[in-house]
Amino acid sequence: MAEVEAVPVLPSLDFADTKRFYEGLLGFSSIYEGDGRIILRRGPIELHFWLTDRREFCENSSCYIRGGGIDVLYEEFRGKGVPGLSAYEVRPWRMKEFHLLDPHGNLLSFGRIPPEEEGGAHEH
Repeated sequence: MAEVEAVPVLPSLDFADTKRFYEGLLGFSSIYEGDGRIILRRGPIELHFWLTDRREFCENSSCYIRGGGIDVLYEEFRGKGVPGLSAYEVRPWRMKEFHLLDPHGNLLSFGRIPPEEEGGAHEH
C-alpha cells in the first residue's frame, strides 16, 4: 500500500497573525495562500488553516506532531522564547511531550517515545 499521511486543518482568526507566529517563531514557511486557506510547512510537518470568525473553534482544536526530531524542536522553541511553551516531560501515557497554544488558541502537542523506551518500541 502506498504511504498515507494525515494533515491537520486548523481554524485561524487572522491569516496574517497565523503566518507571523508560525513563520516568525516556529520556523514554518508559507507554501500556499488562497481560496480561504493557507498551508504552512516545516520539513515533514504540514499544517493547513481555514479562516473563521469563531474563536471557540480555535480554542477547541488541536493537533499532535510526533517523531524523534521533537527534542530539537523543543530546544529551538525554548531558545526563541515561544510564549506558553510547556515543560518537556514524560507523561503518564509514556510519551515525552510538550505543547503550546498558537495566538488563536489552537493546541499543538509534540511528542515522542522516550529515549529510554526506544529499544523495544517503534514509533508509528
